[in-house]
Amino acid sequence: MRFGTIGGLIVILWLVLGGVAAYERGYFKDTGDTSCAEFGTIVVTVVAGPLNWMGVNPKIKCDVPEPSK
Repeated sequence: MRFGTIGGLIVILWLVLGGVAAYERGYFKDTGDTSCAEFGTIVVTVVAGPLNWMGVNPKIKCDVPEPSK
């Protein structure tokens, strides 16, 4: 039971630090129309957590195919 509590705290701390990294990069400033690429980049940055300060700079590219004519 103790391991689950410690593991949960580590996960929460990891995600909080990822949120701080995303905030530092200014991802939360423009809350208008967010594309899938912007949203994906924010999510990956938060999940990467403390790795952001070690040089990890995740970016997501969403290419939506155009319909054929």
